[in-house]
Amino acid sequence: MSRDARFADGGEAPLNLRGESAEDVTVMAALVQDAVLPVAEIRYEPKARRLSMLLNRFRWEDKARAEAEGRPYERVQTLLVISDVLKVASQGFDRHDADLVLSVLELAFEPGADGTGRVVLVLAGDGALAAEVECLALDLRDVTRPYAAVSGQAPHHPE
Repeated sequence: MSRDARFADGGEAPLNLRGESAEDVTVMAALVQDAVLPVAEIRYEPKARRLSMLLNRFRWEDKARAEAEGRPYERVQTLLVISDVLKVASQGFDRHDADLVLSVLELAFEPGADGTGRVVLVLAGDGALAAEVECLALDLRDVTRPYAAVSGQAPHHPE
């Protein structure tokens, strides 16, 4: 069963969030946890001072409703854009391996002096992607309609 269209069904709207504080990052982190993305979908544009990623995000905000209605869990393609980026660093994965798929465990902001800081994506397998930023400016925007999660399962983390 292929189902597509939850936004239209329940009066839901795609996510379109702006983050400019540590509290905003906490909300965004909950939404992008367990997102997956191919390395090929990461773009750093130094002249534009922008790092963007196309994530396949698990729709945590819809999990309870999917269970109550007995329908498949959903994912949606979401664009995460970090602005005012001064430098990008990575560890634990090959940024040139276009076929490699990464899994997001955590999104965090490490504040620096005078509004600067680092936005860090912690990845499964001891990987990380960090963006040094002049100021905190994140955008998270769903860019497709939801689709049934291929695995049919909600992500889980053994304790």
